[in-house]
Amino acid sequence: MNRRTFVMGGLGSAFSVPLLGAMRQDKFDAAAAVLAKAVEEGKARAAALCVRHGKDEVSRSFGAAKTPDVPFLLASITKTMTAAALLTLVDREKLRLEDPVSKVLPEFSAGPRSRITLLQLLTHVSGLPDQLPENQALRKSHATLAQFVDAAVRTPLLFEPGSRFSYSSMGILLASEIARRVSGSDFREFMDRAVFQPLAMTRSALGLGRFAREELVPNQVERAAPEAGAGDPSAKEWDWNSAYWRELGAPWGGAHGSAPDVARFFAEFLHPTERMLKPDTARRAVTNHNADGIVPRGLGFSLGTRAGSPGCSDRTFGHSGSSGTLAWADPASDTVCVVLTTLPASVQPHPLRAASDLVAKAVS
Repeated sequence: MNRRTFVMGGLGSAFSVPLLGAMRQDKFDAAAAVLAKAVEEGKARAAALCVRHGKDEVSRSFGAAKTPDVPFLLASITKTMTAAALLTLVDREKLRLEDPVSKVLPEFSAGPRSRITLLQLLTHVSGLPDQLPENQALRKSHATLAQFVDAAVRTPLLFEPGSRFSYSSMGILLASEIARRVSGSDFREFMDRAVFQPLAMTRSALGLGRFAREELVPNQVERAAPEAGAGDPSAKEWDWNSAYWRELGAPWGGAHGSAPDVARFFAEFLHPTERMLKPDTARRAVTNHNADGIVPRGLGFSLGTRAGSPGCSDRTFGHSGSSGTLAWADPASDTVCVVLTTLPASVQPHPLRAASDLVAKAVS
């Protein structure tokens, strides 16, 4: 696909007088201006915007993100990539979504656990909690992913599997552990081979990958999510910016990626190329799998108008992240919108929401 690309880097260059004239007819100026203002006023340390609309792509960066190719901590957008990596094993007939988790994780078979399927892990109806009760203790001790898995296998279920929706990072963790055991590979390496390399996402990694920490923009941990330390100075050794967390590669929130890379990933579900998944599998990933009366979910994706912004269609799919990230794709307008910031999503009102809303308005 030939794309007409506009790339603007840094707050000063993006809004210098000569460039304003060139950009004046660009329909996404208003969204970019929101992010530029947030950086200029010191609210956000860095931000990036990438919009794909039809054959056009617009990428801009602000503040500490000197170019659009700077990788951000994606937080829970990672879940969509974890699910996609696992689905490559479904395509290869190494797994079935209907398989019980215990088929690959025999230690996960006590009581109702024996009935939980891989599909239920990916659609957040397994009964597993979002974060473990001992989450902070595990992070403080610099626990390995294997230790998180061991705790998740034993943690009490919140409800009867399949009976209702409850957002579950630990369900995604166990899905990644299934992929790790079936593939026989470290999950970070597996995701690189299954997702990033096929889609030429050269500015993305689960964990640090090929990047040095200095290449990544630091997050603003003040007012961060409780599981990320909530800005407590005593959490510096395990919060979002710590060497521990950046290197761990948590399958539920530890990926790094640039805005254009994330847009490339989401575009693969709008117009599958078979580089990563079979077209039918890609379509299944963004189709509701939950029963009537339960929050609709795709395979790792949020679905419907709530996944995007006002004006998006009910065919929209997307995900957000607590570190201040948001990505959505709307087949009705043939649009992918990615907004990455370093400002925690708990800060309200948040500039990423305003920017996203303006993108949706511009393409509606």
